[in-house]
Amino acid sequence: MEHTWLSLLPFIIVIAMSIWLKNILPGLVVGLVVGSLIFTSDLLDGTIQSVSYMVTTLSDETNIKIIGFLYLFGGLVGMMNISGGIKGFSEWVGTKIKNERGLLGLIWLTLPFTFMMPMFRIMMIGPVVKSLAKKMNVSKQKVGLTMDISTESVIVLLPVATAFVGFMVSLVEGSIRDLDFGMSPYEVFLLSILFNFFAITTLIIGLIQTFWNRGKKDSSVKGVQEQLEEEEHEFHRIGIKKELSMVKAQPWNLIVPVFLLLGLSLFLLWQDGRSKGAKTVFDAFSIADATFVMLLAVFITLILSFIFYIIRRQHLSELLYHFYDGGNQMMEAISLLVLIWSLTLSAEDLGFSTFISSTLGAFLPAWLTPATIFLLGSVVGYFIGSSWGTWGLFMPLGVSLAVSTGASIPLTVGAVFASGAFGALASPLGDTTITTASIMDLPIVEYARYKLKVSVIGGVISIVFYLAAAFFI
Repeated sequence: MEHTWLSLLPFIIVIAMSIWLKNILPGLVVGLVVGSLIFTSDLLDGTIQSVSYMVTTLSDETNIKIIGFLYLFGGLVGMMNISGGIKGFSEWVGTKIKNERGLLGLIWLTLPFTFMMPMFRIMMIGPVVKSLAKKMNVSKQKVGLTMDISTESVIVLLPVATAFVGFMVSLVEGSIRDLDFGMSPYEVFLLSILFNFFAITTLIIGLIQTFWNRGKKDSSVKGVQEQLEEEEHEFHRIGIKKELSMVKAQPWNLIVPVFLLLGLSLFLLWQDGRSKGAKTVFDAFSIADATFVMLLAVFITLILSFIFYIIRRQHLSELLYHFYDGGNQMMEAISLLVLIWSLTLSAEDLGFSTFISSTLGAFLPAWLTPATIFLLGSVVGYFIGSSWGTWGLFMPLGVSLAVSTGASIPLTVGAVFASGAFGALASPLGDTTITTASIMDLPIVEYARYKLKVSVIGGVISIVFYLAAAFFI
């Protein structure tokens, strides 16, 4: 089934139900089932197709690596919790940080951790800043937004040493391969970084929010979030929270596993990239299989940390219990990701990509092409919640339109990358939003709505820049 507006229906259902119910899970289930029913035109076959999409998603090698990493990392956080590592490190850092500006500044100081995938850094620093935010009575939405901006906006602007670089350059290469353009794909990618106006704008907004803080209290937001936190898991979490509050503070029980994980990740990235023919460290980081390296690094770190904790006289039963408890805390994020991936498969079978391409096939003037690509890509990115998915869909389309209308190719490529960055930051379906909300104990839809305000401001500013830049480039 192609060229049909019905391919938009599953995403519209998800967004509408999420806003209505303030919970994303029911909308994802209904959207997946409706999409499957439209595709099969039969109730039983549609239900079977829904399950088939989930099985296909779980059979995907990259997806299962991400799921494994999330669960194992959650287990590691659980072990660091019960061993007093997070409590000890938070108390130590708390003596150095006295206010909200210091806490937000600490998040920016962890930028070097953003060298592979966005969720890696978020999961690394999330438990610590969450603890400090609660202690200092700082809005967790604001802390989460700072983490997401400093991650999503930075990683798409780095020219080397990330998994994103390899993917982004490969998209550019595939789109300009048949063009006599006179520039290499990497050169086009480097130029496009200057035109990723959304990432640049939101990065500046995030820095201003951090360092030009007028000290206003977001009492209404914090009141709602504290009430939700108190009501969440009212019975079955109360014992665990009490137990964690009584553990002895031991900062080394966090410092050792974190540096183990970072060191192993860097070393394994280099090793994996070198095995694939990389000549330099930067090349190795770009072509390495980052998802597998993350999974392998956290697996080895878990084993070594477990031995470390046992040597430091931690009880075996407590470590194992809180490993599973920590992993289970990530099951909400994992289940949402599985449903989102399945929903995307359903939409593609309905002809989503073809429909978008056909609606953009009309003639555009050159000066309007980059801004149009950014606007439409941002809308689609918001619906699908994936920067990589948005880039994969719009890069061939954007380059083709740029060639046919005479628009600047680097400017248009930058607009495509910017649209994916918008979707990843703003969408309630984005893995960054889901991961941050899960770690910070925030309602996903409310948190996404909070981020949408900043994203829209950045988006409007970006459109103005694309319209202006088109007349000078």
